[in-house]
Amino acid sequence: VQLQASGGGLVQPGGSLRLSCAASGSIASVNAMSWYRQAPGKQRELVASINRDGITNYADSVKGRSAISMNNAKNTVYLQMNSLKPEDTAVYYCNARIRVGIRPDTYWGQGTQVTVSS
Repeated sequence: VQLQASGGGLVQPGGSLRLSCAASGSIASVNAMSWYRQAPGKQRELVASINRDGITNYADSVKGRSAISMNNAKNTVYLQMNSLKPEDTAVYYCNARIRVGIRPDTYWGQGTQVTVSS
């Protein structure tokens, strides 16, 4: 199983970005997908998550400014981020709970850099 993240980049404060992460491989089912981020010198933190039923969860820091969605048919998760702030600058990692065999396992993508700066 591989997770391929894309969509990061440099954006000005107040701008928007859309991150994508596609899971591929011998996938039986995708139970949930999430986005985490890690800023320099800080611990990795959950940004948003969504399960296969569409139930979402957001960190307080991005609530109201971000929207996570998942295309079950494409095993792809999206994170739309609006009104970006300099403190949103971090490497964003895709995470997924995927069942290949009997039990689901956790997989991580390679990370995509988001820089919010004027």
